[in-house]
Amino acid sequence: MTVNPLVPLIAHGEANRATLATLALEQSRVIPADRLAFLHLAQRASPDAPESAAFFTLLAEGEALAAERLGGFAAACGVSEGQAAAYEPLPGCQAYPAYVAWLALNAAPAEAVLALTVNFSTWGGYCATIAEGLRRHYGFTDEACAFFDFFAEPSPELDRKAAEALRAGRDAGQLDEERAHRYGRLLERYEAMFWETLREAT
Repeated sequence: MTVNPLVPLIAHGEANRATLATLALEQSRVIPADRLAFLHLAQRASPDAPESAAFFTLLAEGEALAAERLGGFAAACGVSEGQAAAYEPLPGCQAYPAYVAWLALNAAPAEAVLALTVNFSTWGGYCATIAEGLRRHYGFTDEACAFFDFFAEPSPELDRKAAEALRAGRDAGQLDEERAHRYGRLLERYEAMFWETLREAT
């Protein structure tokens, strides 16, 4: 796996605040886009794959909760409402949610479940590291770190629903694991592109 070029800098207090602000602004576009993609996947899955529908519904609910917590981070980074409204997203950062949207339209629901869950632990680890770095080196409060704390926290319920969706997909012959892992590898690369773009842009 590619070494993350930005998270270690935040962990050691070496990333500047402009970079943190850009991270907040990019996430303000990623989170609502992913939420809509997950809702669409839940809708697609509901007739024939209720287990996958339950998984994506829970994911969408999580994105809504994360969005509520993102404002504290953005405010701590000094992002104003005017800046947020005028911000032009970076293509390299938005490739990930664009591909999630592609999966929402094209992938079999169970295959999307597998592709998305492959990288959950990595993302959660990044968030835990960022939250610790923000507290230790930047003096951010719990409110400012709540977005990252949320994703860093394990979710046994989400893991259970993912396992149920994958089991049902296999039983129904609706899960091509080779193709799903191909989707997952692309998602991993697009996430790496997100961090690389942030590092290069600031």
